[in-house]
Amino acid sequence: MINELKNSYGNLFEDALLNEILEVGTFKEIPEGFKMIEIGEFVKSMPLLISGVIKVLREDNDGDELLLYYLEKGETCSMTMTCCIGHKKSEIRAIAETDAKLIMIPVGKMEEWTAKYKSWRNFVFESYQNRINELLMTIDSIAFYQMDERLTQYLIEKSRVNENNIIKNTHQEIAYDLHTSRVVISRLLKKMEQLGKIELNRNYLKIIKL
Repeated sequence: MINELKNSYGNLFEDALLNEILEVGTFKEIPEGFKMIEIGEFVKSMPLLISGVIKVLREDNDGDELLLYYLEKGETCSMTMTCCIGHKKSEIRAIAETDAKLIMIPVGKMEEWTAKYKSWRNFVFESYQNRINELLMTIDSIAFYQMDERLTQYLIEKSRVNENNIIKNTHQEIAYDLHTSRVVISRLLKKMEQLGKIELNRNYLKIIKL
């Protein structure tokens, strides 16, 4: 595991911190679709992503979801950090977009390392900044973009994080992520197919040119 940890975080953390992570961290492998964090749960540890992709979602009062952002190799979830430090219940849902490997860090170590390691402080602050930027992009997308534009950007980003031009999601699943209806998504996807941008199949779609 040391090689995987150094490959993901060796350029961010000094050896002393990497060794502490190995001492106190819990290594986990989770399958695609696994629910890591649920809304309303208390979060007692923070994930450091070694490989794979995690998607982070928000839920409205009607139970409808909205995709906020993806977590990738070498990243962590700042919203999880906030819940850990403040001993608050989670306000997000985190689900494995792909098979993933991660190390769970106990909440007590987060505060200790903030005082002890400059590299950890920088990592935490940069994580907050990155997540804020992504949240602003999500807000801008909802406020200023038409649904067809949002759908295009969604497919591009999903293809990027999965490193695959095959999207294995149902129209309903895409609608959940974009906080809209399946009918709207199906209509827009059909229009994109007619324009030669994608190819629709029974259980997946293929991106041709977006």
